[in-house]
Amino acid sequence: MSHFDTPDKKIHQGRNIKRFREMLGIKQEALAIELGEDWTQKRVSLMEQRETIENNILAQVAQILNVPVEAIENLDDEQAVNIIANTFNIEKDGYIGNLNPVFNINPLEEIKQLHEEKIALYERMLKEKEDMMNRLEQLILKK
Repeated sequence: MSHFDTPDKKIHQGRNIKRFREMLGIKQEALAIELGEDWTQKRVSLMEQRETIENNILAQVAQILNVPVEAIENLDDEQAVNIIANTFNIEKDGYIGNLNPVFNINPLEEIKQLHEEKIALYERMLKEKEDMMNRLEQLILKK
């Protein structure tokens, strides 16, 4: 049984997508662009309000956010609060403690990889923005 398994807990997949998206600093508009032409910021917002998400969309979002599908499918509210508290508020709240610490073998390599992934995402977002600007310019010129 993985640490994501939650047999009796209520899971809200849309809220989990929102949590991961926000932790990565990705706006709804950027996620919509990554999901394809049929997607808008409003559609991403509506998806994040849904308790369950279709498997194909869930897989696509997980790939874009670079998180396991299981994390979106199984992360309950209590786990999310604990993860966020342990990740972001250690100095503010004091040491909370961890009964199952995970030690990275090479934290510098992991940081470098995360940095490279963020740069790649940023470059994709810039390219999408540039493509969108070109499309808008072409539409304006046609009128």
